[in-house]
Amino acid sequence: MNTPRLRVPPVLFDLDGTLVDSEPNYYEAGRRLLARHGVRDFSWEDHSRFIGIGTRETLTVLREEYRIEAPVDELLAGKNALYLELAGASTAVFPEMRALVERLHGCGVPMAVASGSSRAAIAATLAVTGLDAYLPLYVSAEEVAHGKPEPDVFLEAARRLGVAPDTCVVLEDAVPGVLAAHAAGMRCVAIPEPEAGADPEVFGKAELLFPGGQAEFTATAMFDWLSTG
Repeated sequence: MNTPRLRVPPVLFDLDGTLVDSEPNYYEAGRRLLARHGVRDFSWEDHSRFIGIGTRETLTVLREEYRIEAPVDELLAGKNALYLELAGASTAVFPEMRALVERLHGCGVPMAVASGSSRAAIAATLAVTGLDAYLPLYVSAEEVAHGKPEPDVFLEAARRLGVAPDTCVVLEDAVPGVLAAHAAGMRCVAIPEPEAGADPEVFGKAELLFPGGQAEFTATAMFDWLSTG
């Protein structure tokens, strides 16, 4: 008697805050950047106000608050360079996420990363964590017309995988990502970042929600849901 093969759908991963704990590097990059411009007291609490918000939007606000003369584009280039250096040196993977990726890879499930980060940052992060062995395909918001909450990165990831968008499941930690997944016609699993402040209206529409974020998420629960959903 043949054992029926598990039918697990293609999985698309957000990167920052979902696969990897990149917030410490984003904070340190921001702290170093601001220090160059005379801001010496930028704390984690200051940084936490902007978790889940785009880098350009964050720098626009900080530039005004601290009365920095440098243009936003110059600040953005500086922070990106600092972040790339930090991410390439050390980035932590959420252990249960690594376990899930390895299990899905072992089952031959199509997977990709779809992120708002630059291609360089994604490549550096995947390489330093060893996730590049399992997730060689990735799409950056740089490569599409619109970033999240528009669906472009997820649709492009599905296209490159050669799968139909409506067969995909997205793993996300932020509101724009959940909105983007649903705009792409995909199911979404939400693992909210507690410090970013959960939006119950948006996260409540996810097909699967881990309200406690990474502290509650397990690879076993996720795999069981994927294989039986």
